[in-house]
Amino acid sequence: MFNKKSGFSLKPLSVAMLSLGLMACTGPSPSANNQTHEGKGSKPSASNQQSDMLTHTDNSERQGKPVVYQVFTRLFGNTNSTNQPWGTIEQNGVGKFSDFTPKALEAIKALGSSHIWYTGVPHHAVINDYTDFGISNDDPDVVKGRAGSPYAVKDYYNVNPDLADNPAKRLEEFEALIERTHAAGMKVIIDIVPNHVARDYHSLSAPEGVSDFGATDDTSVEYARDNNFYYVVGEAFKVPTADNYQVLGGAPHPLSDGKFDEFPAKWTGNGARAAQPDINDWYETVKVNYGVKPDGTYDFPLLPDEYSQKSIEEHAAFWQGKDLPDSWYKFRDIAHYWVDKGVDGFRFDMAEMVPVEFWSFLNSSIKQKAPDAFLLAEVYQPDKYRDYLHKGKMDYLYDKVGFYDTLKAIMQGKSNVSDLVAVHKKVSDIAPHMLHFLENHDEQRIASPDFAGSAEKGKPALAVSTLISSSPTLLYFGQDVGEDGSEETGFGDPTRTSIFDYVGVPAHQRFMNNGKFDGGQSTKEEKELHKFYKRVMSIAATNPAVVGEYQSLHALNLGVENSAYSEQQFTFARVQDDHGFLVIANFSDAPVGEIEFTVPASVLSANYKTISLKPLLSHDGIILEKGDVNYRASLSLDGLETKVFAF
Repeated sequence: MFNKKSGFSLKPLSVAMLSLGLMACTGPSPSANNQTHEGKGSKPSASNQQSDMLTHTDNSERQGKPVVYQVFTRLFGNTNSTNQPWGTIEQNGVGKFSDFTPKALEAIKALGSSHIWYTGVPHHAVINDYTDFGISNDDPDVVKGRAGSPYAVKDYYNVNPDLADNPAKRLEEFEALIERTHAAGMKVIIDIVPNHVARDYHSLSAPEGVSDFGATDDTSVEYARDNNFYYVVGEAFKVPTADNYQVLGGAPHPLSDGKFDEFPAKWTGNGARAAQPDINDWYETVKVNYGVKPDGTYDFPLLPDEYSQKSIEEHAAFWQGKDLPDSWYKFRDIAHYWVDKGVDGFRFDMAEMVPVEFWSFLNSSIKQKAPDAFLLAEVYQPDKYRDYLHKGKMDYLYDKVGFYDTLKAIMQGKSNVSDLVAVHKKVSDIAPHMLHFLENHDEQRIASPDFAGSAEKGKPALAVSTLISSSPTLLYFGQDVGEDGSEETGFGDPTRTSIFDYVGVPAHQRFMNNGKFDGGQSTKEEKELHKFYKRVMSIAATNPAVVGEYQSLHALNLGVENSAYSEQQFTFARVQDDHGFLVIANFSDAPVGEIEFTVPASVLSANYKTISLKPLLSHDGIILEKGDVNYRASLSLDGLETKVFAF
């Protein structure tokens, strides 16, 4: 989770330093011997390849890898295009659960999606008045934006009333969406945010016997193991201020008075300990206590190092019968509640700010109930990756700090492809667990001026990011039609589609075409981009080689004399048994040729004079000719073009 607002930002690595819960290939080669490898998958091999894979959505054809479609639920179905800064729900509109019709779900699945991450589902603090439904009003002094942050959860046992046609039936409407998603052949992921909750957490829907966070805390002390929060003893909370910020953009509200009744003050969600947090802090949330003392020492059993190699069942057995902090049980019960509702997995916000022992406890308990649960964590510290995977029993982590950041720099002309090869090699042992993405709710839109300035520049990056690894790929809604995030929405910053405000998403709305989801209002460029996304994602979803062995061919091709191949191109192979595909991508705006495209014979597992390669995208095939050691073919690439060849 990034905390964003106009004029203020707090980046994840600086945030992590505030946490209590943290745990204390280059030169040219004449052959394949010096290329980078990853481990092989176990999927069945393909007996043949199709010349142009468009969309294959039948489950029986899915032999590839997971594709997660992230949708900001509040925005997806909104057809209102007013986009008034700080606009109300009436002015700017809001999407609903019911907007995810069978037609909408079909369009999502056509992008190769296996999972939908419905972002912003748990009931978070909002400004809209739902007192007619028994829901207390939230104070805008501790709510970010007109619509509220999805990461300031107010009630974990219900869902955002904004998303329901009938707020009184909001939970039933979400349960119906889970059923529709499953009927469409996809699985459901929602957020859980264990590090913090809304400053005014209050559940109306908790099961009998479940108390609210903080309800039984001893507020006379800064810390107690079974307190859910930390306290600034004897001091009242004070709302942070800044010269260039006005709550609700200055619009009047009966509760907007610069005050919020909280005594004693609680520590803020990012670990800030002052009674009056800074405006850059996550002041709308409070930090959850997992038995980490204020000095950073632990008040719970440590997980022995050898548990990095132990099974889910052994992790679950380790925690059986142990006396643990109250917050651990609260979040375990929340996760189990949603699994019982049919949710298939979770995206865990800022997981690195919570002790890894808790994740061992939680994830092993989830897997006991749902062995196939999809567990994805937001972690930004590479030195912690293996602990959160092996000890914490996560399935997947964001590959942001290494892969995404380097790929973004290449797209911006600030880095070389060899840098990407190197950072990918650093995680080669865990690469299948490192989720790749080009956009999400925290990151800038590719087409925004501050990122690449053009959605076209995302095309080679999409192919590389998606096909280089057997790890899941995440697509953010609107990415496939070049949404640029340029709207001035209020609290949210332009270049990102706001997660704090009510807003319409123009390029996505054109594709949505009033519920037809056929691109009927899309521009020619948007239609072509969407078609490219479908083709690439079809390879990811259906081609068995995508879960096979990865081999970089970059150093080899850099070393070929009299070839136009450079640090702005990238080529690699993925092989499963004796079949696979070759990718060659051009990150330059300019055409490039003639490239002496070079492939080791060992990659192709062949010894013929010539090998014909079929195209998997919209380009011609090629014929490779055998030399002394390697196969070669002369080819050219248009600006920003990617070619994928099957063998």
